[in-house]
Amino acid sequence: MDQKIPYDDYQLPVVFLPSYECPPVWIPPQERIHHPDYNNELSQFLPRTIMLKKPPGAQLGFNIRGGKASQLGIFISKVVPDSDAHRAGLQEGDQVLSVNDVDFQDIEHSRAVEILKTAREILMKVRYFPYNYQRQKERTVH
Repeated sequence: MDQKIPYDDYQLPVVFLPSYECPPVWIPPQERIHHPDYNNELSQFLPRTIMLKKPPGAQLGFNIRGGKASQLGIFISKVVPDSDAHRAGLQEGDQVLSVNDVDFQDIEHSRAVEILKTAREILMKVRYFPYNYQRQKERTVH
């Protein structure tokens, strides 16, 4: 027959959970559009086009990370403040979808760097994708 062990006599350590947090106050859907706790602006995640012109010997004004090995794509990891890239709207967390009509979604890191460094005019299609960018940072030390 099964005998139940009293809670105080249990041999394994007892795990204590964090204190309960009350969920936020429910707001009716029709009131959420204008409520400050809801961000309904999804256009920041839509693909956009960035045009950069790079004089010979000049820096790009941004760094990239990732590539084919990470299976998540190429991401902008740093944008130099007040650079042309910054003024054009490039930001950390942007995924580079293409550069000068070359697909960047499944490209080696070294090839992506080569394309970006050798081009004088750069037409980039990017999208802000912070979720995969964070996963990219967790997977790589680069």
